Amino acid sequence: MDTFDPKKVGKPMENVAGSAYPSIPTNVPGVRVCEHLSQSATLMDRMTAVRSMHHEIIDEHGVAVTRVHTGRPTSGTIQYPSIGSIVSHQLGAVDPLVPAYVVVGYPNVSRDPGFLGPQHGYLYVTDTKSGPNGLSRPSYISSDRQMRREALLGKSRNSSAVPEHVEDYDDMLSQSLKLAGSGFMNAFDLTKESNDLRESYGGEFGQRCLLARRLVDRGVRFVEVSHNLNFANGTGWDVHFGGLKNQHVLIKEVDLALSTLIRDLDERGTLDDTLIIVGTEFGRPASFDSGGGRGHHGEAFTLVLAGGGLKHQGAYGQTNDLAESVVENPVSVPDFHATAYTALGINPAKELYTESRPVPITDGGTPIKPLFG
Repeated sequence: MDTFDPKKVGKPMENVAGSAYPSIPTNVPGVRVCEHLSQSATLMDRMTAVRSMHHEIIDEHGVAVTRVHTGRPTSGTIQYPSIGSIVSHQLGAVDPLVPAYVVVGYPNVSRDPGFLGPQHGYLYVTDTKSGPNGLSRPSYISSDRQMRREALLGKSRNSSAVPEHVEDYDDMLSQSLKLAGSGFMNAFDLTKESNDLRESYGGEFGQRCLLARRLVDRGVRFVEVSHNLNFANGTGWDVHFGGLKNQHVLIKEVDLALSTLIRDLDERGTLDDTLIIVGTEFGRPASFDSGGGRGHHGEAFTLVLAGGGLKHQGAYGQTNDLAESVVENPVSVPDFHATAYTALGINPAKELYTESRPVPITDGGTPIKPLFG
């Protein structure tokens, strides 16, 4: 309710329920967004804010994050794969010399491959100034020396003395050598882009989004960009108590990065081929706490889709006057996953297997039909 589903303005310090900021019109008639999303407001015809998301988790970030990443409740018997791992499993990388799944931000169990196995896990990067740790060749290793090392490795592989249990390690090493090549590592050199474009994306979060676009250009199939490092407002998105005071700083960062990414992809002719998802683990209640901040609210929140060849309509679904509950076109987390998978050409009802047990890709999810025309 402070971003893509604005309501009447409240008074945080007086605990008068409502949005923290005024709203503004967008280029889609009848659809309004927070005033700090001024750039995105001009592009809502290329986006759909799914305002009727809901799940049963309220009090715990980790469980809610896993719920949104996997589309399923946490299980004590099965570790379900994340959406990125399923895309990796079903589609693979476009280029065999790059990974299928990259996370720009700190690793987290909710993004794991689960029963699909480590080959469908992610490569992670914690900043945009360097490539993944361990892949860059040390400066003291010349190209000739690298070639000699690989030649020696080749001889070792052909030796009958190599134990079988090192095969998995050898596979991982082979993949690492492929990734260390110039084709993939050059994606991390953002200076290849014009100064004007880099500056238009904004700060660290925007640079992560630019890196994501470059990784997709290189053939990476799924990139998750986390807004979880060096928060400019000091508290991040968990706006309890005084955290709400500078939430607008984060909203503006997202606005600048998201709008620039959409325009950049559109100018390159790849927006319809690239699905953008803006995610969160739950929403916020309309009322405020004693410090003027907000608690957690899983009964009604918004996730955003952009690009991907979808028939966008600015907003889908509706909540009540204070975004407390869904009143029109409810969308479950499995439904949202089914929508994303369908846009990517993946059958959301297809069954995967953990040992001999069939597990459908989504937990009974149904795509949002109006987005497919």
